[in-house]
Amino acid sequence: MPASLPNALDAFWMPFTANRRFKAEPRLLARAEGTRYYTPEGREVLDGTSGLWCVNAGHTRAPIVEAISRQAAELDFAPTFNLGHPKAFELAARLAALLPGDLDHVFFANSGSEAVDSALKIALAYQRARGKGEKTRLIGRERAYHGVGFGGISVGGIVKNRMHFGGMLTGVDHLPHTHDLARNAFSRGQPEHGAELADALERLVGLHDASTIAAVIVEPMSGSAGVLVPPKGYLERLRALCDKHDILLIFDEVITGFGRLGAPFAADHFGVRPDMITFAKGVTNAAVPLGGVGVSKAIYDLMLERADSPVELFHGYTYSGHPLACAAGLAALDIYRDEDLFGRAAALSAYWEDAVHSLADARHVIDVRNLGLTAGIELAPREGAAGARATDAFHACFDQGLLVRVTGDIIALSPPLIVEKAEIDRIVETIRAILTGLD
Repeated sequence: MPASLPNALDAFWMPFTANRRFKAEPRLLARAEGTRYYTPEGREVLDGTSGLWCVNAGHTRAPIVEAISRQAAELDFAPTFNLGHPKAFELAARLAALLPGDLDHVFFANSGSEAVDSALKIALAYQRARGKGEKTRLIGRERAYHGVGFGGISVGGIVKNRMHFGGMLTGVDHLPHTHDLARNAFSRGQPEHGAELADALERLVGLHDASTIAAVIVEPMSGSAGVLVPPKGYLERLRALCDKHDILLIFDEVITGFGRLGAPFAADHFGVRPDMITFAKGVTNAAVPLGGVGVSKAIYDLMLERADSPVELFHGYTYSGHPLACAAGLAALDIYRDEDLFGRAAALSAYWEDAVHSLADARHVIDVRNLGLTAGIELAPREGAAGARATDAFHACFDQGLLVRVTGDIIALSPPLIVEKAEIDRIVETIRAILTGLD
């Protein structure tokens, strides 16, 4: 590393990063291909996290690269306020066909955070359009991650994401999280215990009255909190309660969308239909930022029918449906379809499950959980230093040629859907070796 390089790093205030520690000992990525990153020195790093839960089809896929290049040469930008361009409509139609049930309309944003804030605003606008403007309360869940907009951190439930930024949105409450280490440790797939936690919605209805509640938003599987898998029957119960009390149900599928659980969306995997789905990340294979909301026909049709002005939704972004993002999205969807990557993930999930659960007896491990091609490996924390052990594991894994993700004292894994069995073995063997030598 050149001696001058640390100074060259100073200007970038890095997100969700211990900046002083990183800039003292930088770990950089220079290029990527398939399931591999490469450092500036040329050292190979196996990607065990699909970048950041997002590069589902593997890195620098030629069809996506070529589609972006062609689009940039043809139409670099077009506004979508009272204008349009063909690829935005084409991608929306392709996504509408892929989304479950009657979620056949798509609103484009640029990220998962924007997608969540868009879904929350659509929920509120819908309730007002149907003559129930008093339904303004939003219900999230403890330990939830819904991005970093003020709407997302308000309905989210990760303490550090909320505590520094004041009072958040008003009229927000939270369901309890579903992580139950005492009863569900080392579950394979969905845990047996905890469906009754959905009944907490009845308590919130009793506290606030259903006439004030617009929507409930949950991640069907919580990724950023450390792969928290919903108990059997939990999502079904939540859907039934929302129906009972005339409350919209929003699934945040920014992580679970596009094959992560072996199906197009988690809603397909679990057989539970929400009223809206937020998506991002895998929609373009992360090559160009893009997010969005899949919206039910009932919501879309009513809002158009009851609109009190020609503009039905006063919301949008300069880059909604950006041409380069749409080109990347169309190419990514082609790869998912042509290579049957969702089916491939489903077929690999049993091998993945056995492999990650082989770490149950590894040093420091107090839980292993999995679903689809995801896994959370929870470590016993060091006394008085929560998160330090997993952070040390992250650095040691990278230095040994493996990229993992950590949150608190949990190692989270989500490899590209093109991962091979030998690479799964390498992921597990590397983690075991690191944990064996870790204090």
